Amino acid sequence: EFFRELLENAERSLNDMFVRTYGMLYMQNSEVFQDLFTELKRYYTGGNVNLEEMLNDFWARLLERMFQLINPQYHFSEDYLECVSKYTDQLKPFGDVPRKLKVQVTRAFIAARTFVQGLTVGREVANRVSKVSPTPGCIRALMKMLYCPYCRGLPTVKPCNNYCLNVMKGCLANQADLDTEWNLFIDAMLLVAERLEGPFNIESVMDPIDVKISEAIMNMQENSMQVSAKVFQGCGQPKPAPALRSSRSVPENFNTRFRPYNPEERPTTAAGTSLDRLVTDIKEKLKISKKFWSTLPYTICKDERVTAGPSVEEDCWNGHTKARYLPEIMNDGLTNQINNPEVDVDITRPDTFIRQQIMALRVMTNKLKNAYNGNDVNFQDTSDETSGSGSGSGCTDDICPTEFDFVTTEAPPVDSDRREVEASATQPGWSLQTLLVIFLSLVLQRQWR
Repeated sequence: EFFRELLENAERSLNDMFVRTYGMLYMQNSEVFQDLFTELKRYYTGGNVNLEEMLNDFWARLLERMFQLINPQYHFSEDYLECVSKYTDQLKPFGDVPRKLKVQVTRAFIAARTFVQGLTVGREVANRVSKVSPTPGCIRALMKMLYCPYCRGLPTVKPCNNYCLNVMKGCLANQADLDTEWNLFIDAMLLVAERLEGPFNIESVMDPIDVKISEAIMNMQENSMQVSAKVFQGCGQPKPAPALRSSRSVPENFNTRFRPYNPEERPTTAAGTSLDRLVTDIKEKLKISKKFWSTLPYTICKDERVTAGPSVEEDCWNGHTKARYLPEIMNDGLTNQINNPEVDVDITRPDTFIRQQIMALRVMTNKLKNAYNGNDVNFQDTSDETSGSGSGSGCTDDICPTEFDFVTTEAPPVDSDRREVEASATQPGWSLQTLLVIFLSLVLQRQWR
């Protein structure tokens, strides 16, 4: 919401300023600027847009329009104007503004889009993993931990904390294997967040973009005679315009300097905060989510509604009676569950769906590393589902490893369709989400009794 409204505000600000500054001249050529913002929005929402080519095209089109305005006494054919646009880089009619703006816009938009893509991927991975069905061994272990005390006449005795940990580590063995790639993903998100706060700050780029483009236009106007002379030399002498048109001169208001917005007039966003404060808040939430999957068993088992707690080691249900739980606590992950005394875990059969989510995180982490360095990668186009060329220098061998060659789980675009997630939620079978809900409800039933 913040980024989208930032773009809307920047477009509205430019339109207001240019109407006030250039009047009818701007309104007659406003589609050049509208197309610029349309493409920026399309890129941000996951579209197949090459930022550098798009910005080059914007300045070339602007040069064509302005060249006609500063030379109203001539008639220019389409072929002649195409020749004019080829001189954009050589003549530098807009000064150094296009080069600086291209660097600022590309790296800021790459970072912003990749960051939001990363937030989307993190959310989708968590949602998908929460719907993974538990194994029969896990269900048996949970039922034993929660209901066998009734059979032994110990309805008020809660499970031992360490006993619960072994049960949950067995149940969440595959989920714990997400932790390594998840932590790398979070670290990469934090790095891009730092870029958003610093040199890749999209807010500091978009807020003054109207002023920068207007400065470029003024520069073109001031050097109009030299630019025209060099174009005439390279493209040939143009034909005179009809008498009615040649009598027109450059309108006076074209020479009027613009009045920038005062700070108090600066538009605010619907998010109600600046980018720095917004990113700082997100960074704190990201830091908290590190090691989420490996600490999940501890999070569940420390709940006083679930276990007797770590301080009660003698008067708790150990799976057989009311006594201390003696077996050692298993380490995290699938391979460490080979000797889990509570849950039968087949360590030779990793959950393929969770392995897909690990790969999705790995792909997104590589994209975040590229964004951190100001480089773009191929994102899936939400409109035609085809990959397009990215902006920037692209991947290098040390940044984009070979995983890109065989990865099939692509990071979802910002506006990705949620039907796949909703469909998976309706599939039969027990999911982790369902399991945990039932688990807590059973605990509450025990307390009520």
